Amino acid sequence: MSHSHGDWMPAELRKLRSLKDPYGIQRFLDSQPYHLQDTAWSPRRVLRENTSHCYEGALFGAAALRANGYPPLIIDLEAEHDTDHVISVFKQHGHWGAIGKSNYTGCRYREPVYRTLRELALSYFEGYFNLRRERSLRTFSNPVNLTRFDNQEWMTTEKPVWFIAEYLFTIRHTPLLNPTLIRHLHRVDDRTFRAGCVDRAEKPAQK
Repeated sequence: MSHSHGDWMPAELRKLRSLKDPYGIQRFLDSQPYHLQDTAWSPRRVLRENTSHCYEGALFGAAALRANGYPPLIIDLEAEHDTDHVISVFKQHGHWGAIGKSNYTGCRYREPVYRTLRELALSYFEGYFNLRRERSLRTFSNPVNLTRFDNQEWMTTEKPVWFIAEYLFTIRHTPLLNPTLIRHLHRVDDRTFRAGCVDRAEKPAQK
């Protein structure tokens, strides 16, 4: 078996290939419940558990893209007073698109219409806010080709794959906004906030 297919079982590989294209991969991720555990499951584990969060969804998206002939690329979006967001990215007809798993409506799929990764990253700005309603997106990373982690079996290991998240902290990120723009940002209005939080998963209240 070629290394690009890792240690996938034939049935697993058939499932990944049945998703066919980036939008099919996104639909599969959208069909899964969003979970709130502090886990770092491999794509194999996501397939088995049929649930994921942002980081796991991005790795799954990259693995599924790879199974369908794309390079397994992710980028990291960094936020202020908020959690970072990781997305898998792909190129079609010379333009970038993205696959994302998110607890917020506006931070998921992007059609491949963006000429640059900066354009793509900026497309997340309006829908990227925290529960204080602050627009929080600040930087984006260079794309990371996950083949660099093949020797750690990132696609199929049963161990947590925190090593990719740790690597993302070490790489260069490019600012999207200068300090003047940041100082003049407004909070998100009620309607946008409600729309962004539709079907948002929340931890049960403590008794």
